Amino acid sequence: MNPNADQLWRGPRWALAALLAVLGMLGPFSIDTYLPAFSGMATSLGATPVEMQQTLSAYLFGFALMNLFHGALSDSFGRRPVVLVGLALFTLASLGCALSETIGQLITFRALQGMSAGAGVVVSRAIIRDMFPPEEAQRVMSQVTIFFGVAPAIAPMLGGFLFIYLGWHSIFWLLVAIGLLLLVLMVRLLPESLQAAARQPFAFKPLMHAYAELVRNPRFMLLVVASGVPFNGMFLYVLSAPEWLGSHLGLGPTQFFWFFGLTIAGIMGGAYFSGRLAGRMPARQQIRIGFSTMGVVSIVNVLLNLLLPPHPAWAMLPVAFFAFGWALMVPVITLMVLDMAPNRRGMAASLQACVGSAANGLVAGVVAPLVMHSTVALAVGSMALMAVGLLAWRWLKRLPV
Repeated sequence: MNPNADQLWRGPRWALAALLAVLGMLGPFSIDTYLPAFSGMATSLGATPVEMQQTLSAYLFGFALMNLFHGALSDSFGRRPVVLVGLALFTLASLGCALSETIGQLITFRALQGMSAGAGVVVSRAIIRDMFPPEEAQRVMSQVTIFFGVAPAIAPMLGGFLFIYLGWHSIFWLLVAIGLLLLVLMVRLLPESLQAAARQPFAFKPLMHAYAELVRNPRFMLLVVASGVPFNGMFLYVLSAPEWLGSHLGLGPTQFFWFFGLTIAGIMGGAYFSGRLAGRMPARQQIRIGFSTMGVVSIVNVLLNLLLPPHPAWAMLPVAFFAFGWALMVPVITLMVLDMAPNRRGMAASLQACVGSAANGLVAGVVAPLVMHSTVALAVGSMALMAVGLLAWRWLKRLPV
């Protein structure tokens, strides 16, 4: 923790949490906004559903690749410069998407969007731990998750309306405007939380060696898997939203917000209780409750899909309760990950985000196309992804301290 943190930010804690949440929301906002326009974009660009799915995979794999470096760069050059450069590149990539006339161009600029959007997600986590001691950091992490939930809730609604009234290009012009606005906001308000004395020299070989040490650390990797893979139990439905909501549940593009609103409400509720429980409940117990919630909901979701025909009245609720369980435990595990590399928290956040984003990319490119044709397959796939995280957590508990 930076000993001068009190001088770096004199405003209320929630205001810093809101500022960091704005950084963190950029990645998911860039996904959720254009999902309602999938079918129209495919028609406009002459693209197949598989090619449209590649615009998601390209974004997520670009996100994962550069996440290996965002945090490490921030350990060397400071948190603030990495955020500002990332926002500038994101704005340019969004401009490229808005001007794209072929599916190949769109995939290329989506990859560049993903490579730059991760800077805010990764670095904001390191800033929290720079600025606050453990229990306070958990509360701030939970507040960030709550604020973070607002933007993705409105993203599909905005995307649906823009697509219907102004065409799909307008969605990316919106992202250009948001990128410019955030760049101005961060220039004016974002503090530099990393002490000059704590900066690490940036050298590729030593960085890769440090990453290799973390990868060989079973406790670190199991924590990363336990936090990142269960997210995909919920994210699978987000990635499959055009098919699941449009074809199976019969919702129009402007109605997608019901699903996103319920899911984000679950995330915000879980994050709220996570913050309230900080310092009052042991971390392991809180994580156990989160996994128990996701496990029970996953089983109920599979049974409901086996027994009942798909209908919006019930089909979206299990995903919202799943999101609640995930948000209850993930702030705790994220802080555990960061504290395993106290001198290189940016690097630890990078590796955590990289593994999580790589899992997201695999789910987008491989799992979602295999299961989106069936609501039962979606429910089983969601439960399987949750089970991977649960097994990682159970394995971690068996390791010697």
